[in-house]
Amino acid sequence: MELYLIRHAQSTNNVVAGLRNRVCDPPLTELGEQQAEIIARHLVDGINPEFVKGGSPEATGSRNGRGYAFTRLYCSAMGRSLQTVEPIGQALGLTPHVWVDIHEHGGIFLDHGDQRGVVGYPGKTRSEILARYPNYRLPDEITDDGWWSGGYEDWPACHGRAIKVAQKLRKWADSDERIALITHGGFIDSLIKALANQLPDGGLFYYHYNTAITRIDFRRDERMGFRYLNRIDHLPPELIS
Repeated sequence: MELYLIRHAQSTNNVVAGLRNRVCDPPLTELGEQQAEIIARHLVDGINPEFVKGGSPEATGSRNGRGYAFTRLYCSAMGRSLQTVEPIGQALGLTPHVWVDIHEHGGIFLDHGDQRGVVGYPGKTRSEILARYPNYRLPDEITDDGWWSGGYEDWPACHGRAIKVAQKLRKWADSDERIALITHGGFIDSLIKALANQLPDGGLFYYHYNTAITRIDFRRDERMGFRYLNRIDHLPPELIS
């Protein structure tokens, strides 16, 4: 199995200064919408600079191909992930599946910076998501009460969730599928550490630009190969964020 981790496009929270200017479930910026359209086109027919599948750890050579031929496409239930995956799904002809557990660290919350402190919010409801994205596949846990009820999720809880996702991904290792997760920077860091059996050390962070791509190959002998990390070849310099 080939796993592709893709960070969402730029959201409004990525560009504001100060906690009081943030919103709990931000949309994409205009630049973010451009990034989402560009990566969608790239995933269909852009140069894939390491068009290799499986092989031994020594098989590091690459041969150029076009497109990525994903077979499954997942996103989180957060607005910026739902919005980023829309042009990708349309371009690839794939139905996005919402996977709640790949949401960003913290969940849906706001730090009000006053006596209220950090407050959790429910996130988008099932009706709200389907009204905007009627073809998305939603799990039963997303209801009309929203999908988030955990208040503020701390980093240990995020790492625990990443371990659960990593365990599920390992069960798919024997498949020939190419699976893409449209997810979040903090969660990608936690998931990479979980897959690599690394301690969740705050002193090490796997950084990803908006719409950056990381590829991890799962082999049938239970070994993994990290093909590349934080690749942004598809973006012109002025759209890197």
